[in-house]
Order: sequence, then C-alpha cells, then structure tokens
Amino acid sequence: PGLASAAEPSPAAAEKMELYRRDPSGWRGCREVSVSWRPSAEFAGNVYRGEGILPASPHDVWECIKPVAGGPRTKWDQNVKDFEVVETVSICRTTTPSAFMRIISPREFVDVVLMKQFEDGTMLSAATNVEHPLCPPQPNFVRGFNYPCGCFCIPLPGEPDRTQLLSFFQTDLGGYLPQTVVDSFFPASIAGFYSNLTKAVKALKA
Repeated sequence: PGLASAAEPSPAAAEKMELYRRDPSGWRGCREVSVSWRPSAEFAGNVYRGEGILPASPHDVWECIKPVAGGPRTKWDQNVKDFEVVETVSICRTTTPSAFMRIISPREFVDVVLMKQFEDGTMLSAATNVEHPLCPPQPNFVRGFNYPCGCFCIPLPGEPDRTQLLSFFQTDLGGYLPQTVVDSFFPASIAGFYSNLTKAVKALKA
C-alpha cells in the first residue's frame, strides 16, 4: 500500500477513541488500579481502559508519551524497547522486550498514528495496525497487532499541574499464548505504564 492508503485507518482510529471515551457501559474493573475492560468489537480479545491523574501539566505528560523517534518513551515505558517512524504519515514500528517472566517473547507492531488536539486543550494520540512494504515481519520478533488504541491527555480546569490520562489498549499479541497469560498481563502492564509515566513526568519537572 502507498502513502495515502496506509494513512487511511488513522482518522477511524481517532474516531474510535472518542467513541470509547464517551461510552461508559460494559467496562469491568479491577480494584487495585484504575483499569477496566470489556470484550473488543475489533478482535477476539478485550479492550482495556486505563484512567489516572498525573502530577504534571498536559504538555509535560504529552512530551513523555507522544510517539516520536528519539523521544523519552523508550526510556520509561518498560513495554517499548525501540520506536521508529517509517513514513511522514507516521507509520511507526514499535518493538517490545520479552515480558511476564519471559513467557511473552519480544513483539513488533506496525501502526499508523494520528495526533490530534481538541479545542479544550485535550491531546490525543491514536493508532491502529497497518501493513507497510518497508516493515516486513522481522526475525526474532512475533508480529502483534494493535487495534484502535490511544491516549487522551485531558487538562483539569483550575489545576494546571495535573492531567487526566485516559488510555485505551486492544492488542492481539500474536503467537500462541494461553488466554490466562494474556488476561493477567494487560491489567498489570497498564498499571505499570501509569506508575512508570508518573515517575517520568516527575523526573522531567525536576
């Protein structure tokens, strides 16, 4: 697929994020962290919703999470090993290290990414999987697939140094993993994402 066709899924992924944000129904939660999930309409797995308040401005949170090559994301996010921008429409290849006591081997994901700012200052990074001629499957990685996913950085009125981060993940890890492993991995992984991001924004401010 060429440049235009590869970019086509990104507005749809952004619309899907806005739909998830507005729809409060059907989410099951776990008490330990602000993570909930419900069956995905995109594939035979779950869509996960993470929600938390971070002790930093939306700008600082965005600097830490935005998907750019050479950005801080690979330093603090234990689920991102490497990140490269393949085309200017933001076709991105992300590789992940092994996880869950090495039960989950290294993965790679190729996504089309859209970044968007709303009138209220909210910033969105949305992504969904795409095939790209410059990103054939690599040896030593299992190809996984991100279905529409993303993060909203939402300003809190009257609290310039705090940000609501609302995130949605729905990932087919690929390979042959027992469903129990997948179901255990994601809530813990998302909780770790928020914990590590909190440390990263504090370090950015220091």
